[in-house]
Amino acid sequence: MSKIFVLGGTGFLGYYTVKELLSKGYQVKTIALPPMPTDDLLPAEVECSLGNINELTDNEVRELLKDCEGFIYAAGADERVVPQKPAMKFFYEANVLPTQRLARLAKEAGIKKFVVFGSYFAEFAERLPEYNLRSQAYPNNRLLQEQVAFAEGEGSMVVTSLRLPYIFGTIPGRTPLWKMYTDQIKDKPVFPALKGGTAVVTVEQVAEAAVGAMENGEHRHTYAISAYNMKFQEFYQMMVDALGQTESTQVPVVEYDQMKPVYEEIDRKAAEKGLEHGMHMVISTKLQTEDLYLDPADTMSILGIKDHDVLQSIKETLAKCVEI
Repeated sequence: MSKIFVLGGTGFLGYYTVKELLSKGYQVKTIALPPMPTDDLLPAEVECSLGNINELTDNEVRELLKDCEGFIYAAGADERVVPQKPAMKFFYEANVLPTQRLARLAKEAGIKKFVVFGSYFAEFAERLPEYNLRSQAYPNNRLLQEQVAFAEGEGSMVVTSLRLPYIFGTIPGRTPLWKMYTDQIKDKPVFPALKGGTAVVTVEQVAEAAVGAMENGEHRHTYAISAYNMKFQEFYQMMVDALGQTESTQVPVVEYDQMKPVYEEIDRKAAEKGLEHGMHMVISTKLQTEDLYLDPADTMSILGIKDHDVLQSIKETLAKCVEI
């Protein structure tokens, strides 16, 4: 029975990845930032330590990993973080440099398989070059994160990347990240949507994909996973329904140009505060006029992703947001 290291095993994605690994007979070791969401979050057989792996010395990291065969990188900063300017520097230091170092140390420790949790914005930076997403800090550094990890693995470690879309599910002791969106809609008479849509998965499917990539992934391959494609209007309507505002809140589809001044103002106010979005709002919202869809068939059989009730998972997630 081989042992797998999960970075961030008490986080949303890491927790389900740990559960999936255990269900498939792997031993699991993890380190995660304190505090624990709940005292009994992980089973006793999981070797769990609390702390910041980036504060460990190289020798300490190699010692931590020496009895493991796989490494799943379920950590990092996503596009919802709005850092101090320049955002390019923030995401480089948050996502690229730690990944490069840990991939190098993992290879030196004898790790054979290394899986990075990335973003589907890297996928659409390649598919939709007309948006020039490579000039935006978040997708730029997600692409760079993959490349440095691939390069570090050359010769002896298979490195793959999962490009993750919208993810739904809940974890004990933590508030779903989607609460920030239900809070925005609460008590609003109108909440407009742009005409595009997004790919969606459940957190269980992310975990299945992670284990599948570790077991069957090919070096330097990226896997943009999806289980369901939905319009933004449909998703917003589900949030309205979860809030009990079906009769009081409308979700019209509007033209981007109608909303553009609002997005420009958000960018301007961020700049006034010395902040910068990883994707400027005028860019990220323009992207929402596209159907950011992915074909589930491209990855489900390769990675062993199972069918789940995605809409039910969304409903349960939103119900948890409203309850909190």
